[in-house]
Amino acid sequence: MDAKAAMSTDGAAAKAPIRKRRWQPSPINERRWRNFKKNKRGFWSLWIFLVLFVLSLLAPLIANEKPLIISHDGGYYFPIVKFYPETAFGGEFETEADYRDEYVQELIAESGGWIAWPVLRYADNTINYDSPVAFPAPPSAENWLGTDDQGRDVVARLIYGFRISVLFGLVLTIVSSVIGVAAGAVQGYFGGWTDLIFQRVIEIWTSIPQLYLLIILTAILKPSFWILLSVLLLFSWVALVGVVRAEFLRTRNFEYVSAARALGVSNAVIMFKHVLPNAMVATLTFMPFILNGSITTLTSLDFLGLGMPAGSPSLGELLAQGKENLHAPWLGMSGFAVIASMLSLLIFIGEGVRDAFDPRKTFQ
Repeated sequence: MDAKAAMSTDGAAAKAPIRKRRWQPSPINERRWRNFKKNKRGFWSLWIFLVLFVLSLLAPLIANEKPLIISHDGGYYFPIVKFYPETAFGGEFETEADYRDEYVQELIAESGGWIAWPVLRYADNTINYDSPVAFPAPPSAENWLGTDDQGRDVVARLIYGFRISVLFGLVLTIVSSVIGVAAGAVQGYFGGWTDLIFQRVIEIWTSIPQLYLLIILTAILKPSFWILLSVLLLFSWVALVGVVRAEFLRTRNFEYVSAARALGVSNAVIMFKHVLPNAMVATLTFMPFILNGSITTLTSLDFLGLGMPAGSPSLGELLAQGKENLHAPWLGMSGFAVIASMLSLLIFIGEGVRDAFDPRKTFQ
């Protein structure tokens, strides 16, 4: 009887569904996250920056010269995602409707329709032709922070410029970090002549005057987001090489690395699976500061006229306009406030990450 009961119990256990183990962060990562949250300045800076970044990604829904939704003759139109000619609303022209024109608005109202506008009725390149004063116009109910010297709304330029600056900095930081970590890992792990040759190449490469190269390329090529990113990437990848190289030089002769070699584990697996996690601590600590430097570089180049194409929403270009139009202080002050706030938030985040990864740092 006992044997049968045992067999039935074993059978029930065998038929029972196997529960998947829930993923849980490691204790060291939990400690790091707790330390980061206890750094109130860094923690709240992260949330504020994320909110601002998400809002900037939704810039076309916040600041746009086209309505979000139009109701006309019982149908619904979405101008921000689709082209509609003026004839679609009872007009005369086959070109795209000027939704800011009172004539088009009257056509929609006469059909019993309505228009849902964004919070700000200006895109980054929309010119306020109805401004009662000369450009640059001072702040008003229509243009909250005034207009620049071409009649474009400053708030819209700031929103779109913030988005371009952060996206440019993120892409440049991520790609350059991947290249820099790989180069530093190869140097530090193999050492010897490999490390020596790489170091001499890096010394020669970093001695090239970056600004002169940008001036030459700007004269030859038409500046764009990707061309500027590629040129800066040629030099920015060096930032993390020294940190990663030092960590690999320190750990390449540890016992667990020697044991992995003795077991026949390939160098690539040892480098990127066993040694790299130790080097990522320093890498993640430096990344917010590298992002800060990338954004500052783009702003500086735009200020000098060597950055984004003319007409692109740029914080550096707004600062340059403030320098050229000292009688319009709202231009320089607005650009400075956004840049200073953004860089300060990134610095606070970087300090929080640095403290979180520091094993000697404790918070009460």
